[in-house]
Amino acid sequence: MSADDRRDPVDRGADDPPGRPPADHGRRRAAEPDPLAGSGGGLLDDLPETGRGYAPLDPPEDDRDQHGRAAGRHNADAAENGPAHRNPFHTPVEEPTPPPPPRDTTRREPAPEPPRPAAEDPLQPNVIPFRGAGPERATATPPRRAAEETGRAAPEHAEANTAAGNPGTGAGDPPRDPRDRGRGQDSGAPASVPPESTGRVEPSEGGQRPEEPAPRVSELDPHAYAQAERDAVYRVIRERRDVRVGFRTDPIPSEVLTRVLAAAHQAPSVGFSQPWDFVVVEDGETRSHVREMVQTQREEYARALPGARARAFSGLKVEAILDTPVNIVVTVDSTRGGRHTLGRHTQPQMSGYSTALAVENLWLAARAEGLGVGWVSFFEERALARALDLPPHLEVVAYLCVGYVDDFPPEPELSLGGWAKRRPLSWAVHRESYGRRGLPGEEPTSLLDETIAGIRPLNQRAINEARDRQDQMTKPPGSLGVLEDVSVQLAGLAGECPPPIPEPAAVAVFAGDHGVHAQKVTAWPQDVTTQMVHNFLNGGAVVNAFAEQVGTEVTIVDVGVVGDLPTVPGLLPRKVARGTADITQGPALTRTQAVYAIEAGVEVARDLVSAGNRCLVTGDMGIANTTPSAALIAAFTGFDPADITGRGTGLDEAAHEHKIEVVRRALEVNAVDPNDPTGVLAAVGGLEHAALAGFILGAAATGVPVLLDGVISGSAALAAAALSPASMNACFAGHCSAEPGHTVALRHLGLHPLFGLEMRLGEGSGALLALPMLQASVRALRDVATFDAAGVAGRA
Repeated sequence: MSADDRRDPVDRGADDPPGRPPADHGRRRAAEPDPLAGSGGGLLDDLPETGRGYAPLDPPEDDRDQHGRAAGRHNADAAENGPAHRNPFHTPVEEPTPPPPPRDTTRREPAPEPPRPAAEDPLQPNVIPFRGAGPERATATPPRRAAEETGRAAPEHAEANTAAGNPGTGAGDPPRDPRDRGRGQDSGAPASVPPESTGRVEPSEGGQRPEEPAPRVSELDPHAYAQAERDAVYRVIRERRDVRVGFRTDPIPSEVLTRVLAAAHQAPSVGFSQPWDFVVVEDGETRSHVREMVQTQREEYARALPGARARAFSGLKVEAILDTPVNIVVTVDSTRGGRHTLGRHTQPQMSGYSTALAVENLWLAARAEGLGVGWVSFFEERALARALDLPPHLEVVAYLCVGYVDDFPPEPELSLGGWAKRRPLSWAVHRESYGRRGLPGEEPTSLLDETIAGIRPLNQRAINEARDRQDQMTKPPGSLGVLEDVSVQLAGLAGECPPPIPEPAAVAVFAGDHGVHAQKVTAWPQDVTTQMVHNFLNGGAVVNAFAEQVGTEVTIVDVGVVGDLPTVPGLLPRKVARGTADITQGPALTRTQAVYAIEAGVEVARDLVSAGNRCLVTGDMGIANTTPSAALIAAFTGFDPADITGRGTGLDEAAHEHKIEVVRRALEVNAVDPNDPTGVLAAVGGLEHAALAGFILGAAATGVPVLLDGVISGSAALAAAALSPASMNACFAGHCSAEPGHTVALRHLGLHPLFGLEMRLGEGSGALLALPMLQASVRALRDVATFDAAGVAGRA
């Protein structure tokens, strides 16, 4: 079981109970008991077996759309098309939230499970969704109604399809409408929409919707502050900054410092335990000692950074310990309040959270007094505690540098420096349960629909500027070949010429296991997937070596590894299930699982972009994953399996012929429909394929280029293109794999590989070698002089 999955087994069911539609986007409900499961009472009991060749449960009978929602429960128009909203911090009393619709409590018996093939060793159930369904959820407004309310057309991919059911598409769901969006270029609107601009109307800096007048005091609750007072509250929240530069040496008057500390002391706390203490440090010798400790940790951190990050970090100031007249250390006493502190019985960590609220109060009060505050965390906590002579039961929560400043930056310093980006509010707000997106006043939607709606065409103005500059550069026209086209596409994606250099970059290696491994399509044991993830984390794989060479961060994402993995930095636990089912016996995944995996990929892309990465690189790990890749490529392109199935990790002729027949049998059993991309992923794909498709969509929606690796990434890109053809505007093929299916996939997508060295490793290795080419195309567009600037005569 993954480290982040501690739910009750009934909330981790792997299949959607027949007769009951899943809530919003195929989110699962509690699973029906598995009649074949053991009665040992383990965490994995009562769950259907997948991941090692067992046949899946019968698919549910209810009609679903291409994203896994039951018919009649279609998502609302994407959040980008939502109406204007009021202040998210206050709901006017005259507009109470309507009660949720009545829940359907009808219980239907599950469909009988097909007989499973015999196994040498009985295996425990191992499908563990990474989120439980929770209670029934309210049905989102159908897209057509949302379109009427917003005055905009609903996305085509969300529209209903009344076709008859097809048991071969994923988990027994019917095929859906064809592709919803075409690739294209607009005439001038920016193609790349930064995370801060996702199409919906976010609150303005003051907290109000810009197009709505602020409600009069008489329209608010009688306890509400007057307008000027409310404006002041929101202003201090908006203008609070983590300040590291520009401090003055002016002393802080005692009465001012006391007011700030009093504000901190008025913070809420669990059980009114008030677990904080404030150590005011003014002594120069003590502060110098603390600064030495901080400097040591800073240097150690810098050595651990990849190249591009290390260069950016070298210019950042991380502390102002000696630049400020006062340092304040905020500590927590987790024992304060006694044994029976109200609210801490089941949540012992609440003392630390309460103390964090005191830190925030201090920060806001300091800003109101014109004081800047900088938070320092580059220290070993116990070493700092000893330096300050803290009792053993106290822990340091925050070390704050406080003083007057010349000016407050308009945005967070790390954002201004390009180190990280602010996540939009819309990314953080969920309705009723996790995953149903929408700000107050909006119709809820899904992450997948929200992401697809945020993908924009290339910016034609930037494309034209890039082409014009290429013609004026001191070189023969077209002499840089494909790199010229790459730079033009990057300009269109960014909406400016020249575009930003795609660095820093991050490679995400999505890992999962496959039930088709039971068909002996590879000579490698399935345990190698888990072992290789450990190798990645230890820095011993090819992807690590290549990432070190090009200065790229490596992130490993467990979306479906059978084995247990540690909770360590560098590994994101996003396990949807412990592997897939055998695609020769039925669907690999339920639609719900496929959507979970897609959305996990979207979230990883968003997080890496918010962390400041300007290019994302696809990687993969999964023993036997070239077999579902071949099935996906055949499904989306129509090619015969014999033309696109390769030898994977080095099969001989007989084993290769067997692998082709396995792919052919999988397609016959599942009868996939390429117009139902989610269904195709569920039927014959893998968890890493689905997550990579979401990763591509997430990158495209944030306007960041994504560099594709080999055949696994290529097959996932086919699914992403089927969900949103415009997402291919963000894609660049790093190389062409030795696998024949990769060539077919790239041609189908219209992507030109940057090189071909007959590589077939995966992991993101080929894409990482192509990263310097992507970066060089932008450097040339930006730095090469024009004929006029250089005084060089042009062609006659």
